[in-house]
Amino acid sequence: MPASATTVPDNDVHANAHVLVDDHPDTVYAWLQERGWGDGLPVVPPTEDRVAAMLDAYPGDPDEIIGALPPRLGEATPRVLAVNAVMAGCTPPMLPLLVAAVRGICAPEFNLRGVNSTTHPVSVMVLVHGEAVRACGFNSGTGTLGPGNRANATLGRAVRLALLHIGGGTAHGAGDAGMGDAATHGQPSKYTFCFAENAEASPWPVYPRAVGLGARSAVTVAGMENPHNIHDMETRGEPAPILDKVATVMATFGTNNAVVSSAEYFIVLGPEHAATISGAGWARQDVQAYLFEKARRRAGDFRRSFQSSMWRPWMRALQDDDLQPMTESPDNIRVLVAGGPGKHSMVIPSWGLTRSVTVPVD
Repeated sequence: MPASATTVPDNDVHANAHVLVDDHPDTVYAWLQERGWGDGLPVVPPTEDRVAAMLDAYPGDPDEIIGALPPRLGEATPRVLAVNAVMAGCTPPMLPLLVAAVRGICAPEFNLRGVNSTTHPVSVMVLVHGEAVRACGFNSGTGTLGPGNRANATLGRAVRLALLHIGGGTAHGAGDAGMGDAATHGQPSKYTFCFAENAEASPWPVYPRAVGLGARSAVTVAGMENPHNIHDMETRGEPAPILDKVATVMATFGTNNAVVSSAEYFIVLGPEHAATISGAGWARQDVQAYLFEKARRRAGDFRRSFQSSMWRPWMRALQDDDLQPMTESPDNIRVLVAGGPGKHSMVIPSWGLTRSVTVPVD
C-alpha cells in the first residue's frame, strides 16, 4: 500500500476507529476496497480534523460504549460513530441522531443479531421526528424516501456503515461461519433507509407521543422491508376505501408478518390520505383498529401455507373459515404521516423477529 494511504487508529481502546492521513478520494476508495470496507460508494475521507469537528457537536462522552454490534460485537462509541458519520457525509449536528439510532438498535427487543445476519433482506429503517427534522435539514415532504436530500441520505448511510464496520454485517463475512449479512438478495434500502415524519402535515400528535415519548427530537429504528406504495386517487371524504387498499397489501403471505404474529407494520400515510381520514373524525387509533380488522385471511389458508409459525394460541384455535388477522394486536400497526402532495401512502412490512425502538435525541 502506498505511504499516502497510511492510517492511524483514533485511540488505543478503539483501534478500529481510523483517521486518514491522505484524504485523496482515489486513495480512500482503494484503501476501503482492499479491506472489504465501505458500502461500495465513494466516501468522505475521515481525516482527523473532520472527525474532531464531528465530535465537537456531540455533548456527551465520546468514548462511552453505547453497545456491542453483532455479529462481530464491535464496540460502538460516539468517537467510532463519528468516523462513520464523516464517511457517510453527515454534518456534525447529525452525530447525536446517529448515536440515538445506534442506542435503539442495541436495545434487546430490536434483535440486531438477527437483523444483521438473516437471509431475509431486512434493513434498518431510521425515522426522524421533532425539532431535529428542521434543524438538520431533513426532508419530510415530497420525495422523503428518495434522493436529493443530504440529511436523509447520509444518516441512513451512516447507520449502515456502522453495521458494516463495527458490527461486521457484510456479505463478505457470510458463509460457513454464519457471520455477517447473509441476505439472499439484499435490498436497495441496505444502502440507506431514512426519512422524516411530516409533523406539520399530520392531523395527529407526532409519532413519538403515540409510544409515550415526549422528547423534542427523537429517532425511531425498525427492522423492515422496502416500502410498498398504495395509491387511491378517487376517494373523497370516506376513509374506508383508502384503508381497504392498505389492508390488501398488508394481507400478503409473502412477508414475515404472516408467520410472526408479534410483527409490526409501519403505515406511512401521505398528507392527502391522512387529511381525508382525519376529516371524517378518525384518530390514529381508529386507523389501527380498522386495519387490524380488515387485514385478515382465512385461518385455513394460513395453515396450508405455513408449517412453522409463531402465532398466539388464540390464533391457532381459529376455525378454518375464521378470518385470522395479520398481526396479533392493533398496537403493532404503527401509523404516521410523511411525504408530500399526491394521493399515495406506504405499507412497510417487518422482518418479524424484531421490535421498533424510539429513542430521544440528546
